[in-house]
Order: sequence, then structure tokens, then C-alpha cells
Amino acid sequence: MAGFVRELERRGGPALRLEQRAAGGVGCVVWDAALVLAKFLETGACPLARRHVLELGAGTGAVGIMAATLGANVTVTDLEELQELLLVNIENNKHLVTGSVRAKVLKWGEDVTEFQPPPDYILMADCIYYEESLEPLLKTLKDLTGPDTCVLCCYEQRTMGKNPEIERKYFELLQMDFELEKIPLDKHDEEYRSEDIHIVNIHRKRTNFPS
Repeated sequence: MAGFVRELERRGGPALRLEQRAAGGVGCVVWDAALVLAKFLETGACPLARRHVLELGAGTGAVGIMAATLGANVTVTDLEELQELLLVNIENNKHLVTGSVRAKVLKWGEDVTEFQPPPDYILMADCIYYEESLEPLLKTLKDLTGPDTCVLCCYEQRTMGKNPEIERKYFELLQMDFELEKIPLDKHDEEYRSEDIHIVNIHRKRTNFPS
């Protein structure tokens, strides 16, 4: 299937070139929330150099590849059918990477042993839209996070159909095991920001780990 390229400007050099797919599922284009999160990483709010980073539901790999250009050692993960697109985008941007980046299959709710020990950061952009995927996603987050893992979840607030209900349920379930802190809009990239795209900083509740 023919692709079409999305360029994502970087502060520190040439743009990322991200292939998208004209047909296929939701993971085949660079969503706005991915742009906002990728550009937030560039603000330097989170130190990424030599950190272990995992992206969930990576799609095109935009966010994880940006992290790798900032010195992180990144694993971008998604379903089997998106691996080819991830590999194409890793290859197209490898000359910009100052850390490392690799693609792996990770299906939410399944065993995550190969992704241990817990990463320093987990990145998620627009992963909340299917009600049936909420519990597997939350299981994966619990299985992957350690006491010091920082989860950055960026999502576009949608008002259509069941979206508000799914979003409410996700955050309700999330707060059983995690602390949430919304990152203020003025901390987002000056250009890549929007009133309806939110970034939430998520940590495991301390009480959930044996002392």
C-alpha cells in the first residue's frame, strides 16, 4: 500500500520523516496527540539521554523515534501488523538517532517479561478509544511499571459518541493504582499545543509496592 510522508520538524536539526499508510487501521497515520507529545519531549521537561523508554501503541513510531533522537534507548511497540511500518520509519530516521530504537510486538494484556526490567519512561499517544482495550491496557501498564517509571499519556479529548464515557472509565480505573498529574498547557511546545489535547504524567501509587 502506498505511503505518504509526514514531516515532523525538530528543534535540533533535520525533520523526522514519517511514512503513513493510506489504508489500514488507526495506527497508520501520525495523530495530533503524537505530534504534541513528541514536541513536548523536545522541550527538555523530561531528561531522556541514556534512559530506557517504551512506547505503547506506537503506530508510526513518531513519539518513540523523537525520544531516540534525544538520546533515549527506545523500544516502540504495537501489534504485528504495524511492525513493517515501524521498521520503515526507524530505517528512514536512523541517521538522526543519538540513542537507540527498535520495534517489538506487544499486545496489551499479554506477557511482558521480555520488556523487563521496568523502563524509566512509558510513552502513550491517543491509546484510549476502544472500550474493550481499556482493561488489557491497564494490565500492561501495571505489569510494566516500577516505582520510578514515569508514564506520559497524551490524548485528544473527544466529545463524539462513546468517547467521553470511555475516557472517564479509563481514568477512573487508572486512579486505583496510579497517581495522575496533568501537565499545564503552557509547558507544552509553543506551536504544537491545543486546548483539547492533554498530557498526563502518571506514576504508580507508592503504596502498591512492598516496602
